[in-house]
Amino acid sequence: MTLWKTYHLAQSIPDALQALESAPGTARILGGGTDLLLDLQQGRHAPVDTLVDVTAVPEMTILEIRGEELYVGAAYPLNQIVAHPFITEHAAALQEACGLVGGPQVRNSATLGGNVAHALPAADGTIALFACGAEAEVASAQGCARRPMTELFLGPGRSALDPRRELLVGFYLPLRQPGTGSAFRRVMRPQGVALPILNIAAWVKRAGDQIVDVRLAAGPSGPVPQRLTAVEATLQGQNYTPLALAGAVQALLESVHFRSSPQRASAEYRYQLSRSLLVDTLDAAWQRAAL
Repeated sequence: MTLWKTYHLAQSIPDALQALESAPGTARILGGGTDLLLDLQQGRHAPVDTLVDVTAVPEMTILEIRGEELYVGAAYPLNQIVAHPFITEHAAALQEACGLVGGPQVRNSATLGGNVAHALPAADGTIALFACGAEAEVASAQGCARRPMTELFLGPGRSALDPRRELLVGFYLPLRQPGTGSAFRRVMRPQGVALPILNIAAWVKRAGDQIVDVRLAAGPSGPVPQRLTAVEATLQGQNYTPLALAGAVQALLESVHFRSSPQRASAEYRYQLSRSLLVDTLDAAWQRAAL
């Protein structure tokens, strides 16, 4: 069975966009291919006419500091993200999340853009990007523009990007400032299976014992990835105390909607796990903010 008809190795963003739009049938972006190719092989995705490989597009395969921001290309491999000193310094949560995706062989090929574009509610890279305050750069015929991460998703496995006219180019993250820190924690099946039961990412800004600002995300906490805004509201401006953490846990339990999954865990189990996982993640981010 032929899974695709045409393979195109794009050399630039305009080249990739042109290949997508001019394909006579269904066209899909190929980065690492660790999700798409497996879905094609196992029949979870209908055969496509054209695969547009973006791993030779310069803007999509770099990681660098641009002004006051860190830029990560959408086709930059996860294993290289984990090893990069800029990520260690400025985005610890993203480093930890990318280091837990699949196994070593998967991370050698898988990309951050693919993790986001697959649009799963518990995608590790996506959850970390939410907490890190990232914005996405999306290219179209009108040029490149930034979009909030919240605008990229329609539902489980459903990206808001137009597959024929839009291309996820990369991500911009703010550089780490004194008094800030981030962390990512996850409960999962054995690493060979690597399916998250629950994951949480946290970013905090502190002044002494006070929580000046906080960003939190958890997956899967709904049909699309999302910030835990109700939990954030209970923590902002509070001193970092057991009482404040207890209030955050209560807000989490009241505001998120964990569901049962036959392959992963029951909703009840996820609610129970979320209590300790939230505190563990916040503690790690809080301690890093003091360094």
